[in-house]
Amino acid sequence: MADIIVQAFQQAINLIASGDPEVYATVYRTIYVAGLGTLLSCVWSIPIAVVLGLYNFRGKWFIKGFFNALIGIPTVALGLLMYLLLSRQGELGSFHLLYTLNGIAIGQAILVTPIIVSFTANALGTADTQLRDLAKTLGASGFRTNLTLIRETVWSMVLSVTAGFNRGFGELGIATIVGGNLLGETRVLTTAIALEINFGSFDIAMAYAIILMAIVLALALTISLIERVRQEDGLWNKMPFWRGLGGS
Repeated sequence: MADIIVQAFQQAINLIASGDPEVYATVYRTIYVAGLGTLLSCVWSIPIAVVLGLYNFRGKWFIKGFFNALIGIPTVALGLLMYLLLSRQGELGSFHLLYTLNGIAIGQAILVTPIIVSFTANALGTADTQLRDLAKTLGASGFRTNLTLIRETVWSMVLSVTAGFNRGFGELGIATIVGGNLLGETRVLTTAIALEINFGSFDIAMAYAIILMAIVLALALTISLIERVRQEDGLWNKMPFWRGLGGS
């Protein structure tokens, strides 16, 4: 096992250093479909989350529970549903999205929607009640108060969107069923890993897996670094001494 892991690391380095256009294209396609899917999901997920997090209405508990339940939806089941919708006989067959990167992105957008909605709504719902009361005391309208709460939870929204991206970036079912794993067209890192395992090329499969995990880890470290800098800037600005120097 140790030998396989060592060989996989060496193979991953060789794949990156070799400049193989298919390797870089596979990485690009993976980032493209996950990024596009996440952006599409944000178009409807964030507004839904704002409504669920800031407003009270009948049936709210059911809708929140519904999105929470969908977080664990099997990607294979969603991929099958998308295949039926996007096939020639399906309701969306006229758009010719089956076996395309955009088709995969749409499937991933649906997949990550419950994550972004649930995480963002929970962050807004648990926002500091003292901040809400203070805004109302200062005469802010309900709309202005909600804008303040949204601004204060922007970082939580960023984390929820990042979680959605990671979910789409590493999924396999939708990419396989909707994309078809076509060489040079719809093959992404996860489907490339599955293909190499079927061929018995475990070292190459592990190399692709290492590249996949390296990208996810790099994104996580970048977000953590940004959060640390943001927190340090906040503490810096709160220090009376330095604030006084800045105003002099």
